[in-house]
Amino acid sequence: MDEIKTRIYWLMGWRVVLVTLLLGLSLAFQVTKGERVETFYALIVFTYGATILYALILQHLVRPEVLVRFAWGQIAIDFIVESVLIARTGGIESPFAVLYVISVTVASLVPRRRVGLLTASLCIILFGLLTNLQLYGLTETWGWLPHTRLSAAETLQAFGVYALAFLVVGFLSGALADQLRTADQSLREKEQGLHRLRAFHENIVNSISSGVFTTDAHGLITSFNPAAEEATGYSSKQVHGRPWREVFNWQPERLESEGAERVSHNLRFEVECKRADGNRLILGMTLGPLHEQGETTGLVGVCKDLTQIRDLEEEMRRKEWLASLGEMSAGMAHEIRNPLGALAGAMQMLRKDVQADETSQRLVEIAVREATRLNAIITEFLQYARPPALNLVECDLNKVLAETFDLVQHEARTRTNITVVTAPCSDTLPAQVDQDQMKQVFWNFAVNAFDAMPKGGQLTVSTGCRKVDVAGRKADVIEVSFHDTGEGIPKKNLDKIFLPFFTTKKSGSGLGLAAVHRIVDLHGGWIKVESEEGLGTRFGVCLPRTADSGVRLWHEGREPWKRS
Repeated sequence: MDEIKTRIYWLMGWRVVLVTLLLGLSLAFQVTKGERVETFYALIVFTYGATILYALILQHLVRPEVLVRFAWGQIAIDFIVESVLIARTGGIESPFAVLYVISVTVASLVPRRRVGLLTASLCIILFGLLTNLQLYGLTETWGWLPHTRLSAAETLQAFGVYALAFLVVGFLSGALADQLRTADQSLREKEQGLHRLRAFHENIVNSISSGVFTTDAHGLITSFNPAAEEATGYSSKQVHGRPWREVFNWQPERLESEGAERVSHNLRFEVECKRADGNRLILGMTLGPLHEQGETTGLVGVCKDLTQIRDLEEEMRRKEWLASLGEMSAGMAHEIRNPLGALAGAMQMLRKDVQADETSQRLVEIAVREATRLNAIITEFLQYARPPALNLVECDLNKVLAETFDLVQHEARTRTNITVVTAPCSDTLPAQVDQDQMKQVFWNFAVNAFDAMPKGGQLTVSTGCRKVDVAGRKADVIEVSFHDTGEGIPKKNLDKIFLPFFTTKKSGSGLGLAAVHRIVDLHGGWIKVESEEGLGTRFGVCLPRTADSGVRLWHEGREPWKRS
């Protein structure tokens, strides 16, 4: 229906243009000759008025068959107007007889078969009627059709030429119109098929759970499906036209020397990048060339969010670590503690022997003291391996830290040139924690900081809250930071600091940080470590508001179960 309306509008427009040019020029020519031009005035006014009326009527027509009849009505009126114009301008000798040819051609715009021949036949009938009236002078008395100056033979010859022209134009215009409609219909069918195929492919790409993106020859993203938007947090509009490496925040070394357009085979790799909100994102990605008509025009990438899977793997490593630790602690208790108890008892009996000399008594005292120390280490390790159940209560971590701070300040006064500065956040930090064990965590971090500053320095303790998003799980995380200006931790030791029995101190069991890490881990948290030799160390204790929130940023902490 829209197509028919468009054709009718074209018909109306061309009519106005044609009348304006032909009759306008003729009118100007006649005026210069001083002749009367009432007919031209009337036809121009009639054409403009009829066009306005047609436009008003066309706005209220909605059915296709009514529109076709309306178009035929306009063409019929055009033939009548043209016949009047031809009759008033000389009949068979009129220069405006060519308008019939134009009308026959324009009539082919109406969607009906054999329109050209029908309109040509109508023109021949009308023109033949005018020719006969003029030839026999039947209307000469009315002043409409003056007798022609041509002979009967010349009149019939002119009529034959015009009739033949009408038939030829009608036949050709009808045939061309039919071919045009056939081609148009075929093109529409192919276009619809192409649209359906494209929609089908788009539905497939948009429905799959894996992220899919394509790039041009320069590595700029051209498409980004909903799964890719969900995985990365970017919308399609945000990434369109950006380099894919920039979006995924990754520069693979093996592709560093070759442009994106030179990837000639499929590459499979795993990349750790950042979501739009800055959180960690682990993607399993397949990258391959995009071909079009045998030529490589860009890249196509398929990515899958593996963040949650890797987090589950980290959780399994943690459980394996703790299981191994439990077995080791049980074996240690059996293999070491029992003989140690017997040995300590024997040393106690020897110490009661009054006949022993002074040297023997001193050696026995050393043996008893070291046995007691070894028993304390084993007890401490067993507590680390099998900690008691948490007594979780809702409390403000700022208050827990303040209660520990009194002991920390007292310990600082016993050290040389140690300054402690606190910077708690203004808001309360409610969390479910075991207060006694959390105080032990804060105390151990403070004492470790003091030990790292033997010549003095400053310990800054601050608290705050931030939001994290891990694989679609969002939670509020409280962070308590201990930042010292001490010696710092060598890079080679950063991966060992939470291992049991690892220590760089002359005296110490190496279980302090291990126990701290165990407590924080039981609370569902993690510890961030940032250190640079000579500039100090920052430990950040990160705790979710509830231990069962399931949100844990493994990549921020240094986990001992990751070590081989």
